[in-house]
Amino acid sequence: MFGDSSNLTITEPGPSTINNVCGAVKCVVVVVSGRPVVMEPHIAKMDALVAAWLPGTEGQGVTDALFGDYGFTGKLARTWFKSVDQLPMNFDDSHNDPLFHFGFGLTTKPVKANY
Repeated sequence: MFGDSSNLTITEPGPSTINNVCGAVKCVVVVVSGRPVVMEPHIAKMDALVAAWLPGTEGQGVTDALFGDYGFTGKLARTWFKSVDQLPMNFDDSHNDPLFHFGFGLTTKPVKANY
């Protein structure tokens, strides 16, 4: 199927874009995927990472939250691995060293007045 990946990495031009943009200005990387992907080599370059999963026709809701029109709560429903070598990874594995733990996330408040 289109989008399937045996190594769960971001394909080009994703890594090049992250390197070029995040190396020059503050940046928020929005990942639109149906599953976690390997982000470890890119995290240090980012100011923020948003897992938008597959918003379908509701992409505007993602931008509304990013631009502060509405507050949101975002918590991971799964543990996010650093590399595919760690898979399978369960949230309660005591030996795992994930990139982000199950439940990681944040809650924001709107910063703009809603009209």
